[in-house]
Amino acid sequence: QPLHTSDHNKQRKNTKKRPQISFQWLEGTQHMDAIRKQALKLREQVARQQQAVLKQFAGGLGGSEDLLANEVELQQHQKLEKLYISTRAAKHFQRDIVRGVEGFIVVGSKQVEIGTKLSEDSRKYGAENTCTSGNALSKAAMSYSSARMDIERERENLLKALGSQVAEPLRAMVVGAPLEDARRHAQRYDRVRQEAETQVIEVARRQAKVKESDGNPDNVSKFEAAQARLQQLKSSMSVLGKEAVATMSAVEAQQQRLTLQRLITMVEAEKHHYEKVIHILDRLEGEMLQERQRIDASPTAAAVSPPDDESKNSVSASQRNGSSADNMDYFLAEVIHPYEAESDAELSLTVGDYVVVRKVSTNGWAEGECEGKAGWFPLEYVERRDRILGTQAAE
Repeated sequence: QPLHTSDHNKQRKNTKKRPQISFQWLEGTQHMDAIRKQALKLREQVARQQQAVLKQFAGGLGGSEDLLANEVELQQHQKLEKLYISTRAAKHFQRDIVRGVEGFIVVGSKQVEIGTKLSEDSRKYGAENTCTSGNALSKAAMSYSSARMDIERERENLLKALGSQVAEPLRAMVVGAPLEDARRHAQRYDRVRQEAETQVIEVARRQAKVKESDGNPDNVSKFEAAQARLQQLKSSMSVLGKEAVATMSAVEAQQQRLTLQRLITMVEAEKHHYEKVIHILDRLEGEMLQERQRIDASPTAAAVSPPDDESKNSVSASQRNGSSADNMDYFLAEVIHPYEAESDAELSLTVGDYVVVRKVSTNGWAEGECEGKAGWFPLEYVERRDRILGTQAAE
């Protein structure tokens, strides 16, 4: 019956409000998987019912051979369903790998940028800065800059390998023709199979009418035409089913082989990358340890920062035992390393000079007098030569 105008408008309005659902999005959801599983069970139930119908009308449909062919076709259909699920899951896994690799590339590119900047800063410090006590840190900074740049180059090589040898081949297979062609074969087979399922019921209905009409020629003719159509559909379904199974099996094997190989390639590329990075770091560590040993062996390594007021007032235990400056233990020391005073409170030293050491701080500094000048200096820069009393210091 034609719809009333207002009802028709309401229906159109409700149709507009109906959300447009993306089948591609639903395909990847658990809800869609549940629907597909349920549909598979229903189809198997329908197939069993069709077998029962075919068995009931075996005489008119060709006997036990048709029933056997239907069982074989059912097995073929079930295999095709499993292939479809398997290739779809592999396709989603390939997409996950591609997305993961693309994420590695994005993050890794940012790490390369940061590492390169750090390498440039280290090189700049090493080239432009020196220290009065030596250039060990400058050398270490230059070594670190070179090693860091090598590491970033290795990281770039890894990212290129992941992109060209892993992501691109998998992406090409995800959107490639073989999988889509195989799916089209499966879809054509599925349409013919559904039509054949409907035709089975039509043949059974026509056969029932022939029996009811006691061989009415018109009913017999229609029954024979329906039967011929069913045989044609079964023949097409058999051919399409074999083609679909063959193409889907080939795609499944290709997916399994290629995806596994890409995973192996990714593991090997990362392993090779980290082996090279470890080699670079081992070399860098050796160079930096050598610089540290030079610093430790240098006499300037014993120098520490000048003592604060509290440290200056603290003296050795032997000095604190004296009751006055006259009884304080002074000693004579010879300068063995030069020292340049950095403040008025410090005393410059020249190799070969003698210093009267009057006070020793707990932090490695000493206070003394040399050539009429007094101040603080690193104790390790002098070496004790004699011990004299405070009353003899002026002499």
